[in-house]
Amino acid sequence: MPGGESPDPRRLEADEEALGGESEMWRPRFQLQRKYVESSNSEQQDRNRVSEELIMVVQEMKKYFPSERHSKPSTLDALNYALRCVHSVQANSEFFQILSQSGAPQADVTMYSLEELATIASEHTSKNTDTFVAVFSFLSGRLVHISEQATVILNYKKDCLESSQFVDLLAPQDVRVFYMHTARAQLPFWNNWTQRASQYDCAPVKSFFCRIRGGEGRREQEKYYSPFRIIPYLIHVRGSAHPEPEPCCLTLAEKIHSGYEAPRIPVDKRIFTTTHTPGCVFLEVDERAVPLLGYLPQDLIGTSILTYLHPEDRSLMVAIHQKVLKYAGHPPFEHSPIRFCTQNGDYIILDSSWSSFVNPWSRKVSFIIGRHKVQT
Repeated sequence: MPGGESPDPRRLEADEEALGGESEMWRPRFQLQRKYVESSNSEQQDRNRVSEELIMVVQEMKKYFPSERHSKPSTLDALNYALRCVHSVQANSEFFQILSQSGAPQADVTMYSLEELATIASEHTSKNTDTFVAVFSFLSGRLVHISEQATVILNYKKDCLESSQFVDLLAPQDVRVFYMHTARAQLPFWNNWTQRASQYDCAPVKSFFCRIRGGEGRREQEKYYSPFRIIPYLIHVRGSAHPEPEPCCLTLAEKIHSGYEAPRIPVDKRIFTTTHTPGCVFLEVDERAVPLLGYLPQDLIGTSILTYLHPEDRSLMVAIHQKVLKYAGHPPFEHSPIRFCTQNGDYIILDSSWSSFVNPWSRKVSFIIGRHKVQT
């Protein structure tokens, strides 16, 4: 067609009638053209309808955007918030799937009312002024309860905290770590003996670290995050809004302070361990390193230890790893001190001993272990 225009279906019908009986041999051609035009118009209508529905959905999502944001959310903000919600739902789904596969009896999960949660929170926060208790729902992600002490530690009003999702308070780079420890593995049940146990020494689950946002009233570009040690537990909560018990995660969150500021970590206890690949890449970082180095484990894992060393000590570290590989399986050996750059940019001196783990099947070094003590 001239100019790339689509054929007019009414014109096609008129041409077909004008040809009459002599057009029998051309009828299939006209029918194909008519179907093409109708299909093209239908596709355009579908695209218009989908576009209109998408605009309506985005407008609806903006209504549910967190209320603490003062500026009007953009379309990108709404889509990012919806994506975080989807990730939360996926994590919850994975959690319940693992929980059902494990065959864990639901009778082991103690039921708590909101008043009982407040009592639990007061018992733990009274022992440690840097600790707060937060309970969030696995179904909605919303905070069901948060202790009064959180308002002081995080510098937020309680009603602002209670109206938000706990994951929205986390630093973006720590969200994945949070989901891994609270939804991708079966959580231990919070019961009577865990209440009597020490918060961290006797906990049946390994703690993890996340940065939590604080500072109410600060501008968006000035918001800051503080590191916290978090221990999650599984409980069921009876609320007035939900007649059925709601599966929730109870988290004990303790703020981490520098090990060199009051209260200082004793000099003889400034010890931590790390493991590396033969190529000097971090595999694991002892949680005792957090207040000494300022980095969270997820900041270091997957990066090269050479990145954090003083430029003059990097060749020494390479020589150490080469020596460990050469004498694989031998007892740990000492070496000269190395200077390690902490999170705030200062260098500390580490006295370290090194050893290796040899795979008994391949007889090759699987990883290298470093035991470090901060030199005074």
